[in-house]
Amino acid sequence: MAKCDVNIPPSSSYQSDHFKNLVHRAFSLVESMEAEESQRVVPFQLQFDKPIPSQIKIAEWNPEKDLLAMVTEDSKLLLHRFNWQRLWTISPGKSITSICWRPDGKSIAVGLEDGTISLHDVENGKLLRSMKFHTVSAISLNWVEDGRKIVNGNGCVVTYEDRTTRFFPPAPRIPRMPGLVPGDSGFMDESDDSFRELSDSSGQRFNILCSGDKDGTICFSIFGIFPIGKINIHNLVVRNPLVGNYITCQLINASICKVSLSNDLCHLVVLCSGVLAENETEASDNQISGSDPLGFHCLVLDTTIFSKRKNELHQVAQQASNVENLIEVVQTSVSVMSKQWSDAMHIFHEKFNSLTSLIIDHGLDSSPQEEFLSLLGGARTSPAVHQFLVNSLGEAGLKRVAKTVCGAGKELQTIVLDHLQPAVEIIGFRMGELRGLSKWRARYLGIGLDEKLIDSATEKAGMLLVQVERFMRILSSVVQQFSNFFSWLLKSVKMLMSEPSDQLLPFNSELVIIFLKFLYDQDPVGQLLDSTEFDHDIEVDLETKQRIQELAQFGGFLDSEYLKRTLMKEFQQMESCFKQALEVPFSTISKKILCADLLPLFPVASSPNLKSSNFPVSVSYYEEASQAVVNHVTGHQRLTDYTCFKVPDDTFSNIANCVGIARGFIDDSCNLENGRTSFEAVLLRLPDGYHCVDLSLYKEGQIVFLLNGVSTSSESSGNACMMILQAADLPFVSISRSIVQKSWRLHELQDSVVYLQLENEKVRGISHSVVAPLAVSASRGVACVFAARKRAMVYILEEDEDEISDSD
Repeated sequence: MAKCDVNIPPSSSYQSDHFKNLVHRAFSLVESMEAEESQRVVPFQLQFDKPIPSQIKIAEWNPEKDLLAMVTEDSKLLLHRFNWQRLWTISPGKSITSICWRPDGKSIAVGLEDGTISLHDVENGKLLRSMKFHTVSAISLNWVEDGRKIVNGNGCVVTYEDRTTRFFPPAPRIPRMPGLVPGDSGFMDESDDSFRELSDSSGQRFNILCSGDKDGTICFSIFGIFPIGKINIHNLVVRNPLVGNYITCQLINASICKVSLSNDLCHLVVLCSGVLAENETEASDNQISGSDPLGFHCLVLDTTIFSKRKNELHQVAQQASNVENLIEVVQTSVSVMSKQWSDAMHIFHEKFNSLTSLIIDHGLDSSPQEEFLSLLGGARTSPAVHQFLVNSLGEAGLKRVAKTVCGAGKELQTIVLDHLQPAVEIIGFRMGELRGLSKWRARYLGIGLDEKLIDSATEKAGMLLVQVERFMRILSSVVQQFSNFFSWLLKSVKMLMSEPSDQLLPFNSELVIIFLKFLYDQDPVGQLLDSTEFDHDIEVDLETKQRIQELAQFGGFLDSEYLKRTLMKEFQQMESCFKQALEVPFSTISKKILCADLLPLFPVASSPNLKSSNFPVSVSYYEEASQAVVNHVTGHQRLTDYTCFKVPDDTFSNIANCVGIARGFIDDSCNLENGRTSFEAVLLRLPDGYHCVDLSLYKEGQIVFLLNGVSTSSESSGNACMMILQAADLPFVSISRSIVQKSWRLHELQDSVVYLQLENEKVRGISHSVVAPLAVSASRGVACVFAARKRAMVYILEEDEDEISDSD
């Protein structure tokens, strides 16, 4: 018999004890493994869980700071710090439909239901600018900064110098309306430099704000304030390289869901709904049978004009946007001056018109001017004048009228010196800068900067400056004569009341005569400020006319009739000429924004509009992993676009609870020229028992999903989760491009659906039922999730090795 190496216990009791020890050690090992499993790091550390007063419908993280902007269901805009400290709350008075941060995080754009886009300061929420780019709701906003820096031969970053600061002090602000105090709505404090910083684009890198509305219009504005282009997706001309011709398409009832401009400014991806229809003569025989259904489409607009001509556009926008700001200063200044002077003149005439009634009551046939001249000449005072000066007007009333009129004159002089004149001077200089650019036709004619139109606007700016100088002289003379007239009247009242008048200010009799003849019942200041549509010709003496005509021969203004116009009329003409000059670049750039490709993705059930709130979508761009891949247009590393969207359950009969991910669409039109396609897509089937609430592309091709569990119990608090998925690891399928324009591309993926398994991904359970939106910050590595029971949870998406586990 072979020798056994196992020691047999000498007794059964020993065997029993040994077995118990083995069992005990096994249980201890299992408990240790369970304890180790429980101590394993839970993905996405919960930073905090806070209650919120009302449900949130939109949320966006600041790209540069730990700040979260949120829009409530009743359209209040809130700004919170990362620690959930509220900084400010504003209510625009209209429904907020979209928000977007400026790339440097210093201001936020807010889209409203009436098409207005307002810019607010990040520090205090104050309104910086309000622009009406659209006529209907601005559904999607996207503000992108050029990702490339212009470097000179020495390796230094080149910024365009604004020479205005060499010759002028800081630009004036808009004057306040009478009666308003600092902090009133719509007006900036004198110590607040936010508006000036927004307007000063000299230190900014080139950036563009894209806005899309529910009627299919997309607007582009440089620095968020200077409109430079517009396109409507209803009528598109798309080239189909497979058939070698252009196809004119119509998107009927088109509504934009999402716009996203690439970091190199070369492409704009547009996700929209609409009925796609082609021209009957060019329609394919293989179109979708039956009536054309409402579909979800992906468009690529070719915006390389922004990249190719960004230097020229930057310089034009830098000057023109500042001119527009200063035009607003001039317009408000003239309006404020007109109101103040009109109110003062109303009070003056209201008080002195009673003298006319008294003259009639006393049976006299003279005028007030004649009665005052008689008083000035030392004649006997008529009963009407005596009653007017002593009883009707009185010393106190005269002083009040004098204070009102002379005070208004001084206020007007202050507005001219502090606001109007500096603004017009800087406008003239900046117009001259644009005029210099327009003469470089080889570079600037291509973007529509017309030399003749700029010359005309520059001349109008010069004429306006002359008008301001004339207005200041007339205003000073009128105020002086009013003051002299009131001084004489006050002395006359004292004499009529037999009171001493030695301490009163002296007066000039000749100026009193001039006032009574030319100013008592006339208003040259108000005439110059008149904003009515009626043309009031200002009288110009013959000598001045001849001098203007002589100056025109030596390079002066070609229009020799400008002094006959009022100040307000001259301003309106200057503004009109400037807008006309800017319309050419606007239309030129708009025509160069082309539709590079159109891809029908899937049909959807008929609905008025598809919004990101009930139709989660996300678009982002990432640099190619290989450094050798370079964009042939920009010469920089090429970008790959990723588009992620939830597929409605009623889209296809055999596809439900799916999310689509597509990439490579922006380069597809170029590749089609070479007979190949770079467009790829994949359909992800979510786990049973879960549905997608929202999604967001993160960084490095990662996608964050927010899923809700399907609960069978009404008392359940919720069974949701947040998950990150690496898109590059998915089995993308190349999408073919046929000559049939109107075929749903996701049909090709029905047989290659990828089933998502939660246990194979980074998943964080959430013990609440969650709702949209999901706010993710790629720059800060955080995500904010909102629960149905009005709670906000902030998670850290970036995990450290020494991170401690947490629990809900």
